Amino acid sequence: MTRSFDAVIVGSGQAGPPLAARLTAAGMSVALIERKRVGGTCVNAGCTPTKTLVASARTAHVVRRAAEFGIGTTPPQVDMHQVRARMRSVVGASRDGLESWLTGMEGLTLFRGQARFVAPGSVEVDGEILNAPRIFLNVGARPSRPDIPGMNELPHLTSTTILELDRVPKHLVIVGGSYIGLEFAQMYRRFGAEVTVVERAPALIPREDPEVSKAIRGILEAEGIQVRLDADCIKLAPGPEGVCVHISCAEGAPEVHGTDVLLAVGRTPNTDDLGLHAAGLATDARGFMPVNERLETAVSGIWALGDCNGRGAFTHTSWNDYEIVAANLLEGADRKVSDRVPGYALYIDPPLGRAGLTEAQARSAGHKVRTATRPMTRVGRAVEKGETQGLMKAVVDADTGAILGAAILGPGGDEAVHGILDLMTARIPADGLVRAVPIHPTVSELLPTLFGDLN
Repeated sequence: MTRSFDAVIVGSGQAGPPLAARLTAAGMSVALIERKRVGGTCVNAGCTPTKTLVASARTAHVVRRAAEFGIGTTPPQVDMHQVRARMRSVVGASRDGLESWLTGMEGLTLFRGQARFVAPGSVEVDGEILNAPRIFLNVGARPSRPDIPGMNELPHLTSTTILELDRVPKHLVIVGGSYIGLEFAQMYRRFGAEVTVVERAPALIPREDPEVSKAIRGILEAEGIQVRLDADCIKLAPGPEGVCVHISCAEGAPEVHGTDVLLAVGRTPNTDDLGLHAAGLATDARGFMPVNERLETAVSGIWALGDCNGRGAFTHTSWNDYEIVAANLLEGADRKVSDRVPGYALYIDPPLGRAGLTEAQARSAGHKVRTATRPMTRVGRAVEKGETQGLMKAVVDADTGAILGAAILGPGGDEAVHGILDLMTARIPADGLVRAVPIHPTVSELLPTLFGDLN
């Protein structure tokens, strides 16, 4: 059976559904193909479930600290059955709402199944051929399977499968000291697990500037998380408690024994089973779909949005991909990926909010920079809340005064950083922020002072 549409969207992550809504509102007939659950990674295995778990873990942490604030209470009892049930409820409500919206969308046909190209403008799903002059790939990514000796012989967790745990591991060993791994590290430590993080690099989240990485390590170690860096020969094997992770570090024991191991070493785009060759498409060495500034692939009439294009690995960048494509197609705009200012957050507690470039990235790009830092111990709101770990850092072009980047690691850092992101998007130089009059007492009120201290 063959059917024709004005557009076919493969994948219902953060870019697919809103794009379907814009295209159908413009009078187009749209086919949306989803092989698993609507909502993609964010709703089902990413932001929504993990941040729900982070909220539960923070509640346990706050209760443990209650005596510091003059509040008497008993130690928290973590019920992982209830923690998981709450997470599932939040995820289910989000997914059900999205599915209800899609199934009621006039002009949209929702297909369930695996999509594969049979030609540049044709996709097959469950025996049906769908033809369209416009095809949009929004297929997302999955946890990577690293080539670690012993991995296939030993049970292990990924960032997806760990969401189904209904128990607290006695000792969770996490291979991977970057964003995903560190969120789970703090989360499960607060649930009551012993946690060890094993990282190949000489620093946690090595893409950050050294002082930020060092501060993050200090936050985690203060809560009892063990950190092993420079792990140059990682392999897995059975151990007396369940798992043995060989690390061969220059310092410390050459192996770590735990009950469970989580592999958090990046994500792989879901592009390997789409039959791309039939459309004349090819991926890069890491499996990402190369696109231009307008998110067009090498084949006319095919776009790639979201995690699979290698131009951003976040819900907000996927959403912005949709905005770029919709504006260019329907409004005659000329929006580009390079127009957006990079921004993201690390959701440990306190969180890290990042805008633009790190100092190292700015210098590597050829900028002469001025920088300023301020520890959270000098931020009144942080002191009042008893959360003084972390720092603020700003990076500015020394010649033009343009804000190049900033990091806020501290209470509300993921929110406060948006003031800087907004200025960077509006191309307002650092002097514009120095003259601002922010509200007291907030974390953001120190931003004018921070930028006024540039040296």
